Amino acid sequence: MMTSRERMLTALSNKRPDRLPCQMHGWMSYYLKTYLGGMDWWQAYEKFNLDFAIYVSPLYHYTEEARARWRIDRVDLGVDKDGGRRWVETIHTPKGDLHRAGAANEITGWTTEYPIKSWADFELWNEFFPVPCGVDFSNVQAVKERLGDRGIVRSHPFSPGQGSPWQSFCRLVGTEKAIFMAMDEPDVLHDALEAILAKTLRVTAMWEGIPADMVETGGGAGSSTVISPALFEEFCLPYDRRQNELFHAAGLKVVYHLCGGLMPMLDLVVESGADGIETMTPPAMGGDCELRKASMQVGDKLFFIGGFDQNAGFEHGTPEKARQLVFDCFEATRDHAGYICCPSDHFFHGNPACIQAFADAAKECVY
Repeated sequence: MMTSRERMLTALSNKRPDRLPCQMHGWMSYYLKTYLGGMDWWQAYEKFNLDFAIYVSPLYHYTEEARARWRIDRVDLGVDKDGGRRWVETIHTPKGDLHRAGAANEITGWTTEYPIKSWADFELWNEFFPVPCGVDFSNVQAVKERLGDRGIVRSHPFSPGQGSPWQSFCRLVGTEKAIFMAMDEPDVLHDALEAILAKTLRVTAMWEGIPADMVETGGGAGSSTVISPALFEEFCLPYDRRQNELFHAAGLKVVYHLCGGLMPMLDLVVESGADGIETMTPPAMGGDCELRKASMQVGDKLFFIGGFDQNAGFEHGTPEKARQLVFDCFEATRDHAGYICCPSDHFFHGNPACIQAFADAAKECVY
């Protein structure tokens, strides 16, 4: 019998392990507090005897000059009538200020004002956003040692948003504005994406020897439920391809994260040089993933993570339903893609017995 680590690494190499690996798409603090008595990630993974996937990125060092040129003042505005705690930030640079705002409740947080509202704002960001002068892997190494043979370590790129320049730009300006720029000012948008990529590549060049197993690129803003394949090909693919080359040089597997629509993007993700794709969101969750069809189309080129409908299986499910959904995911992928069964997004409610059924069912899915 394989260890969890061997099992998951086999799937990430697009091969078949002893049985179906099974992880979580992160544990939400609200769920841990409300349903699991305040457990942390480690305790929750242990409770259900799942294969661990722990997310940790390197620590970064900055010069004092870089910090001084990017000073953030945050003001807490208190709780609004809907229970959200609102805040505003002013980012001070030597040539002007940027402003952003957001809110959060006990479940999640969101942005209410994006910091980049004009090209002049982007130039401020590009000139003064701090880029590390050094990388420290000690926290990643500590997690890997604690983890042992129980699973894998995942990291995120150095980027101002999520995992790729397009997603990061959307986090800076807002998705709608980014799409308008793609249509109306493509050259300007390419300049911005190139500037974001340059920062990521500069830091990734320092990642040699990182003790992580995988890095997550992409982001939901690249999904086919947000942009067309043509926009993906022009504004995602060239930048993803270049950063993926460096991640591979650092010894990492690359998983491309698309939450929502991905079926029209499958071959483009292959072209990006990624090793795998997530979150394989099914139609019932608002995505478009036909897991069996995707597995037949690109399963020989990409491993898959996700595909489990956490609304039907956890939040509104029963242990019996959770078991059946695991078996369905296994049968859809077993002949083609290396596969790690995982919820296709975060979840905040649900009987822990459904999670136990999810974990137990995976152990019955033997290759």
